[in-house]
Amino acid sequence: MSAPPAFTLDHLREEIEKGTIDTVVVAFTDMQGRLQGKRLHGHYFLDHVLEHGTEGCNYLLAVDVDMNTVDGYAISSWERGYGDMFFDLDLTTVRRTPGAEHSATIQCDLTWLDGTGRVAQAPRSVLRAQVDRAASLGLVGLCGTELEFIVFEDSFDAAWDRGYTGMTPANRYNVDYSILGGDRVEPLLREIRNEMYKAGVVVEGAKGECNLGQHEIAFLYDEVLRTCDNHVVYRNAAKELAARQGKSLTFMAKFDEREGSSCHIHLSLRGTDGSISFADADREHGHSELFDHFIAGILATMRDLCYFYAPNINSYKRFQPGSFAPTAIAWGRDNRTCALRVVGHGSGLRVENRVPGGDVNPYLAVAAMMAGGLHGIEQQLELEPAFEGNAYRSDKEHVPTTLQQARDLLDGSELARRLMGDDVVDHYVNAADVELAAFNAAVTDWERRRGFERL
Repeated sequence: MSAPPAFTLDHLREEIEKGTIDTVVVAFTDMQGRLQGKRLHGHYFLDHVLEHGTEGCNYLLAVDVDMNTVDGYAISSWERGYGDMFFDLDLTTVRRTPGAEHSATIQCDLTWLDGTGRVAQAPRSVLRAQVDRAASLGLVGLCGTELEFIVFEDSFDAAWDRGYTGMTPANRYNVDYSILGGDRVEPLLREIRNEMYKAGVVVEGAKGECNLGQHEIAFLYDEVLRTCDNHVVYRNAAKELAARQGKSLTFMAKFDEREGSSCHIHLSLRGTDGSISFADADREHGHSELFDHFIAGILATMRDLCYFYAPNINSYKRFQPGSFAPTAIAWGRDNRTCALRVVGHGSGLRVENRVPGGDVNPYLAVAAMMAGGLHGIEQQLELEPAFEGNAYRSDKEHVPTTLQQARDLLDGSELARRLMGDDVVDHYVNAADVELAAFNAAVTDWERRRGFERL
């Protein structure tokens, strides 16, 4: 497979000087998994920001999805004055901005202005902490994310004006694996694939899914931080490119009563020297002992860390029996009814986490998987036998059924606090509280339809 076109800081500097690139996007990923940052003029970036950096308000890690300032965060508040964070450029992430030929994008870590280090609660920092922990054990994580979305013929503005009701899906019937069904949306899917390739991401392909207008584009696995960086750029680009074609798309975990949109995460570990860690041809089924401990750890921590796999009220509506979204905390070999599905062999042996939905923040979900898996390795947890059959009908423990339940499990978990840190757990427990309070105060269309006349 040919690699995408190389693009480095030297390429960026050359293209700014030639005038072929005039804009540099400097961005980080917020709690909701969105890119936030600034668009800078190219020459200003070269003359000032490249050497001295830039800053942004720390309220960006303390707002709800509507960008409202809310109480309860230790790192950012009116009492603390809503100061700044430093955007620490990660120059290994420089890429062409998908869909914007005169622009480049650089992703950032967030650090404190007083030099005390990373903002621990920032999603990229949360994952970096687990990457560092793996490295201390001589291991490196690799992963791929399979992100589903639903495409509509309506523009984003038209969808907003109608309250996201009465929208027209890009396909009128189930197009799972359908070449014909995929062709209906191919102009958009093709542009997303090609623009992501130009941005340095190796594209595998696109396929239709079960819900009306639902599709998936997959990319080649990479080191975990790089994969998550690619993921958030792709999510942003897909929306921008859809908007330019007069369409809209959503990554909601559950848009309607049909199948939800998932984000299956495939994860494996290798030695920092490149050695294969998960496979052992001398053991049954070719699994290494380390692999078994790793899966056992993810299973043991799945309920306590489920908030990081399912961070929104809507996330939990996806967990329905017989829906290809898991309910049972079990693992199986190529068994899609289990929360964890083991696939591949040899160097390709990996675990697929089927719990996250399309709304997941990839840094937090992958960090939770690594935190749990490394816990299993450190404690040498014994792996239960693989589940065979229909896990939906099993007596296995279930994933939480509501955000409130996941929030309470996270808040009360001594293990989660040891693995992720009190500062991280407290920050995201507050994020859950904010969402729960907003939802509990809202009057929904469902309530109006049931109660306006008939109650």
